[in-house]
Amino acid sequence: MADEPPTPAPDFWSFVELADRRLADEFGYPTGHATRLLLTLNRASMIVTYDLESTVHRPRGHSWAGFRLLFVTWLAGPLEPGRAAALAGMSRAAVSNLTRTLVSDGLLTRSRGGRDGRSAQLALTPSGQERIAEVFAAQNAREHEWAGVLTETEQRMLIMLLDKLIAGRESFGARERP
Repeated sequence: MADEPPTPAPDFWSFVELADRRLADEFGYPTGHATRLLLTLNRASMIVTYDLESTVHRPRGHSWAGFRLLFVTWLAGPLEPGRAAALAGMSRAAVSNLTRTLVSDGLLTRSRGGRDGRSAQLALTPSGQERIAEVFAAQNAREHEWAGVLTETEQRMLIMLLDKLIAGRESFGARERP
C-alpha cells in the first residue's frame, strides 16, 4: 500500500462545508443555513475590517477603533463619550482609553459637558478634522473597490437583507453592547 499524501488542512470555506456536514450527520443538528450564514457574515466582516485597517488606517498611524471614534465624532459633532461608544459600536472603557491617545495626538479634545460636572464632551480639533477627512477619502476609495464586486442592485439587496437581519434581532431578544 503506497503512502498517501496527508489530507491538506481545510481552508475556511472547506471548513464551513465540513462543519455543515458534520453538524448534521454526526451531531444531529438540523441542516439549514443558519450556521453557514453567520460564519460567512462574521468572516466577511473580519476580512473587510482587516483590509481597511491594514491598507488605510495602519499606514497612517491609526487603528480601526481610532478611526471609528474619529468618524462618529466628525459626523455627529461633539458627543458625550457614552454616545460616541454607542455609535462606534465600542465599550465606554474602550472609548475612554482611546480618547487619551487621540487627545495626546492632538486629534480630539475632551472637555466638561454641559449636563453636570461629571459629564464630558468629545470634539475634533482642527487637526482632527483635517485628518479624518483625509483618512475617510482613502477609506471611501477602498469601500468602492469592495462594493464594486457587486452590481448596484446587489448592493441594495445586501443592504436590505442585512437591515432585515439586524431589525429582526428584537424578535428573539438578541443582546447588544449598551
